[in-house]
Amino acid sequence: MDIEYILLVEDDPAVQENNKKMMERRGYTVRQAFTIAEAWDHINEKAPRAIVLDVQLPDGSGLDLLRELRETSSVPILMLTALSTPDDVIRGLESGGDSYLPKPYKFNVLISHLEALLRRSATVPEAIIYGPIKLIPTSNTAFIDGEDMMLAQKEFALLQQFVQYPERPLSVDFLYEKVWGQPMYQDANAVKNQVYNLRKKLAGSGYIISAERGAGYSFERE
Repeated sequence: MDIEYILLVEDDPAVQENNKKMMERRGYTVRQAFTIAEAWDHINEKAPRAIVLDVQLPDGSGLDLLRELRETSSVPILMLTALSTPDDVIRGLESGGDSYLPKPYKFNVLISHLEALLRRSATVPEAIIYGPIKLIPTSNTAFIDGEDMMLAQKEFALLQQFVQYPERPLSVDFLYEKVWGQPMYQDANAVKNQVYNLRKKLAGSGYIISAERGAGYSFERE
């Protein structure tokens, strides 16, 4: 499966690693670029789902990357930079940025900006196919080798998260927020119960949901 990713373009290693770690905890696949040249290498290989872009980079201005990219792409771009005057903000947005967040910032503010961009740009695919499993998001139905899995709504939403992020641990907090649409407070058993139901319906598919102590659940081959 061709996994979508967030591209972080930032030359500060500490900022890069912190943002990467926190985004991966939220379930995102992340690629890193420390220069404009590295960013283009990733973009040319596969278009990212969104870009978090610094302005001041070792081999040029992120604004130049932004302007050139906007000639052919509408990928959501969040500008993340120490340049924070009103003129800087206007320049970034007029160059094609979708949102502008000055440094320093709190990660929850960064992720709120990013996810707002992702929601606005989201399109619902006709089908999601992973091995013998086929999901139809418009009808919340899923099939194994053409046979209806007869999933309840939350079972479908849970399976969709696992198929989108296979073979990597997804935390209970992340799954609850994605499936129930709100932060988890004390209802951790809700995820556990849905995982139990989904495991039974995946029988014969060649895939299992494994529990990883302290990390959550992972969707992987048997």
